[in-house]
Formats: sequence, C-alpha cells, structure tokens
Amino acid sequence: MASLGQMSDYEIRLIRIFKTVVECGGFTAAETTLGISRSAISQHMNDLEGRLGFSLCQRGRGGFSLTEEGKEIYQAGLTLLTALETFKSDVNALHQTIKGELNIGITDNLVTLPAMHVTNALTELSAPEHEVTLHIHMEPSDAVIRGVMDGHLHVGVVPAVNLPTSLEARHLYDEPSYLYCAAGHPLFTEDDDVLSGEDIAQHAAISPRYPLPVEARQAHDVLSLRASASDREGAAFLILTGRFIGFLPEHVAAQWVAAGKMRALHTNTQHYRIPFVLITRHDRRPNRVVDAFLRFIKSS
Repeated sequence: MASLGQMSDYEIRLIRIFKTVVECGGFTAAETTLGISRSAISQHMNDLEGRLGFSLCQRGRGGFSLTEEGKEIYQAGLTLLTALETFKSDVNALHQTIKGELNIGITDNLVTLPAMHVTNALTELSAPEHEVTLHIHMEPSDAVIRGVMDGHLHVGVVPAVNLPTSLEARHLYDEPSYLYCAAGHPLFTEDDDVLSGEDIAQHAAISPRYPLPVEARQAHDVLSLRASASDREGAAFLILTGRFIGFLPEHVAAQWVAAGKMRALHTNTQHYRIPFVLITRHDRRPNRVVDAFLRFIKSS
C-alpha cells in the first residue's frame, strides 16, 4: 500500500482474515472460522503480503509462524480493527441519542385535542436515552408564524390559514368546532328540532379576532355579532356569561358540556373544521432534534 490513507475496504478485510489466521494458528485451522477454503485463505494472504511489501508468516511442513514484520502487522491490525469498532459504536450511539434543544410554538387550547400527535412526539423526544431540552411557547398563530420565519422557533403548530410560501406545512389533524350557548341562555333548553337558523341569528354572538379559514368565517357571517374575542378562551368566557352564543372547538367545550354548563346548538348545520399544521421553514438548516421530532410526529 502506498499509504494508510489509501486503505480500502478490501485491505481491511485482508487484515481481518490475517488476524483470524493468527488467532487460529494457521490456514487449515482458520478454514472453518472464516468459511472459506485453505487455498482462498492462501490467496488472500498473498494479496496482503503483496500490498504491504513483506512476508507476514512462514507456512509449510515446519508449521505456521509469524515473521517479525507479521507480529508488528498483527498488533497494528488489532489497533486498527479496535478503532473501527469504536468508531462504529460511537456512530451508532449518535443515532440512538439525540442532543440539543427544541423551540416549539403552539397556539392556545390544543392540549385537550384527542389526537395527541404533538404530545406523543414530545414524549418520544424527551425519553431518558435522549438529551433534549424542550421550550414550548404558547402564542397567537401570527406570532408563531413570525417566530418560525425568523428562526426564533424551530417548529410551530398553527391553523392552516394565511401561511407564507416560505413555510413548509405538514397536516396534523382537523379540529371540529360547534356553536355553543351556556346554561341560563334562552336557547339552552330549546329543542334542536324546532330551532331554526333564523332563531339562532337573533341572539347576540361572538366574532373571533383570530385567523380562521373561509368556511369558518362564513359560519360567523350569518350570526348577530355583538362581541369579539382575541382567542378561543376569550370566547369561552363570553359564552359562559349566558348572554352570548359562539363557536368553540369541541374538545375545548367538552369540560363544560360534561358539567351541564354548555350545549351545542343545531350540530347538523352549525359546525366547521379547522385544519392544523406543523410548520417549518423550507430553507431550514439540518437539525437532528428537529428531524427526530418530525419523524416522531409522522409515526404518532
């Protein structure tokens, strides 16, 4: 070999064969261990000696023995093969252990969603074998979008509304919303069978000041909008007064429905779905933590 820098996989294989021959005490004894014939072993040894430029062993009627150079090559080969195994183990450890930080921005009131893709992915990422520090930022969707675009956030979870083309969006789930009123509201005890759209439109309703898709906006346009809310929690506050009706995600309203404090109105007609997506920058730099999180999201 001209230099160690030019060693190929084939030369490493020859050194492995040489190591086995030495440890077995000869060509014949190494046949079973290597699974190749004595003549093939002999050919490999000739190839190795030719590449190194000197004889490694004596073989023949006098038995098998190493030359002085062979002894040196055997020891050097042990060092090389041990280093290769250490390198392989270190690389495998890198694949198994994820280190770093994840900054994720999430819009409000998503933790109660039945489809817990984000929670499941965070569970995987925070497993004991990993060394990941998680930073969750609960912010309005426009703030999450800005954070991802300027690099302050690695990923974000937002409604699929007015997304810049510089962002890559992965669909997570659709969030169903219904029109609700609270106990004490005139419609709370009304039967849906006799309740018409015109009846509903006569009552004060809540206008959302947060991004919504066209379908959701159209559902609000037919209502008598006399109050507004900057987020879904604000809408819930107003609904619970018993003075207003308003749309809420089903999973957000579930706790009050179960307690008998809210009910959905005319669920066959008064509903819409909002698609939620996971956003990253199209031109983001490779990041093992982010890549792992996206992989866990996909498999959850």
